[in-house]
Parts: sequence; C-alpha cells; structure tokens
Amino acid sequence: MLTALATFQLLLAAGLPFGRFAWGGQHPVLPPRLRVGSMLAVVTYAIFAFIALERVDVTNVFTDPLVAVITMWVIAGYLMLSVLPNLASKSAKEKRVMVPVSLTLGILATLIAVG
Repeated sequence: MLTALATFQLLLAAGLPFGRFAWGGQHPVLPPRLRVGSMLAVVTYAIFAFIALERVDVTNVFTDPLVAVITMWVIAGYLMLSVLPNLASKSAKEKRVMVPVSLTLGILATLIAVG
C-alpha cells in the first residue's frame, strides 16, 4: 500500500491531474509547493516501509530492536491521525479515496507495531 501511495504522490509531483484526490483537493494539478510536498511524502513513505521491514525482521540494521518497535508505534500513531485531515477535506474525491487508504495504513501499521 505504501508503494501505491508513493506512486500516486510521484504522479502528483510530476504534474498529473490527480490533485482533487490529495492535499485538500483544491488543485487539479498541484502547484510547485505541493509538488515538493508530494516528493517529501514519497521519502517519508520509504522511511515508513524501511521501519516496518525492520520491525518484522526482514532487515536488521538497528542494533537495538527496541528502536524499530518504538518507531513503528510512532508511525502507526501518525498514520491513524492522518485519517483526520482526510475526513476534514472539502474534496469528496479525497474523502472517498484517502480516508479508507489512510485508515487501512494506520491499522496495518498498528498490527506491525504490535508484532
């Protein structure tokens, strides 16, 4: 799911007209500042994916496994909270698509955090 979301953000950053589904839905094509935000989101999702892989022992970079546990809980909290701005969006398209996506990501991240 993070890969799909990162791909979506890359398409937004590239100027494709999917802006009604993100960033408040005010712009069919994102302005430059929001395109930068989309690129930062891609980096953020990559970090989230790395931490999730670390938490489930696919990777083993951290010397202390507690780092991955705590960080994964922070990510889970962040993703659960991300449901709120999607719910508050004035864009019906963003609500219809991004609320279920953000809620699903939050639930999956919580399951990974639980271990």
